[in-house]
Amino acid sequence: MTGADKASSSGEDKPWRPKLVLASASSRRLELLQQIGIEPDALLPADIDETPGKTELPRSLAARLAREKAHAAAKVAAGRPELAGAYVIGADTVVSVGRRILPKCEILSEAAQSLRLLSGRAHRVHTGVCLVNPKGQERRKMVETRVRFKRLSSSEIEAYLGSGEWRGKAGGYAIQGLAGAFALKLVGSYSSVVGLPLYETMSLLAGEGYPAQLFWLNRV
Repeated sequence: MTGADKASSSGEDKPWRPKLVLASASSRRLELLQQIGIEPDALLPADIDETPGKTELPRSLAARLAREKAHAAAKVAAGRPELAGAYVIGADTVVSVGRRILPKCEILSEAAQSLRLLSGRAHRVHTGVCLVNPKGQERRKMVETRVRFKRLSSSEIEAYLGSGEWRGKAGGYAIQGLAGAFALKLVGSYSSVVGLPLYETMSLLAGEGYPAQLFWLNRV
């Protein structure tokens, strides 16, 4: 039970706050927001083409997709009376080795190829975040994190592929899961590698006047 729920159940007035929409169906992004005490009023995943442009760089791709997701969700939210005046957060994570963009793996062969490429070397994880405020204006942040994997044996790769944890993940792995055992070194934001950089997200919200810390009190 959140602090707001407790206040309501005890007969106290529930503090007002504007609506917040997460432009994602990702359970990990939702959990990250909840970790810092933020509960979205709606999840509105955006159906957009995530194919990289022919010469698009990883950083640019992450920024573009975050922006497109946020604006697509904002458009849907604007048509729903219960979400009128909502803030909308969109995010996208891209894993790259040099300029090579690794896929968000959906088939076994993609994941196997990605893991073999990442084995024993460093790669970069780019996460773009875009916040669209109630006036339709946007603010953006980009976070780049460097991750180095241990050299993976064939049995480790096969076991990880067998777990199915790679499915739908950029670069074919989820660092918050089993693949955490592969990471020798991480320089940057761990939460960004998971899918949503918390410091930057909170900064965007606070900068636009969203009372993100309103329900921190009396959470326990």
